[in-house]
Amino acid sequence: MKPVKILLAAVAASLSLAALGASGARAAGVEVLNEGFDDVAGLDGWAQVNNSVPAGNGWFQGNEALFPAQAGAPDAYAAVNFLSAANGSGTVDNWLITPVLDLSGTTTLRFYTRHDAQPGFNDLLEVRYASGTGTDMADFTTLLTTVGGAAGYPTDWQRFTATVTDNGSGRFAFRYLGPADTLNYVGLDTVSVVTAVPEPARWMMLALGLGMFSLLRRQSRL
Repeated sequence: MKPVKILLAAVAASLSLAALGASGARAAGVEVLNEGFDDVAGLDGWAQVNNSVPAGNGWFQGNEALFPAQAGAPDAYAAVNFLSAANGSGTVDNWLITPVLDLSGTTTLRFYTRHDAQPGFNDLLEVRYASGTGTDMADFTTLLTTVGGAAGYPTDWQRFTATVTDNGSGRFAFRYLGPADTLNYVGLDTVSVVTAVPEPARWMMLALGLGMFSLLRRQSRL
C-alpha cells in the first residue's frame, strides 16, 4: 500500500506543478501576432477591403519622407491617406484586417499610430473586432477604440491598447474613414496581439496527471 501512497503523492505534486504552469502561461499570455510592416504588399494572411466611394488606393508602405516608422526601417509601417477615395474626392472607408487568430479568453491588442499633422484635416481611425474567419464588414460589430476625430490624432507615435474576450477564431480590423477632403495621412506600426492561451504541453501534463491520479486512487482501494 505504501508504494501506492507514494505514487499518489508524486502525482499530486505533478498536478500542482502543471496547474501552476498553466496558470502562469495564462497570466503571461501567448503572442499570436506581431507585425512590424516591413513589407505591406507581402503581408501574410492580412486582408484589405476598400469600400471608399469612389474606391482609390489601399493601405501602402510608409513614406519616410513624411515621418519614419515607430520601429525598424524608416519606411516599415503601414500607411493610408485621403487618396483611399479616387482622386481624393468622395467618402473614405478603407479597411486593413489582421489574419485569422486563435483566441482564448481575454485578448489584448496593442498598436502604435500617428498622423502627419496638417492644419484643417481631421484623420479618423476605428479599431474593430469580429469573431470568425471572414472579411464581411457587417461582422465587425464590436468597436474597440477610436483614434482621432474630435479628440485629435497624435502627431507622434503613440501606443493604444484594446481588449476583447472571446474564444475561437477572430480578426481585428483597422478602419480609416471620413470625407476625403477632411483626411490627410496616418501610419500604423508594431501591431501585437496577446491571448490567454495556455501552453499545450502544460495541459497535456495536467490531463495525464489526472488520469494517473484516478487510476492510482482506484488501486489504493483494492
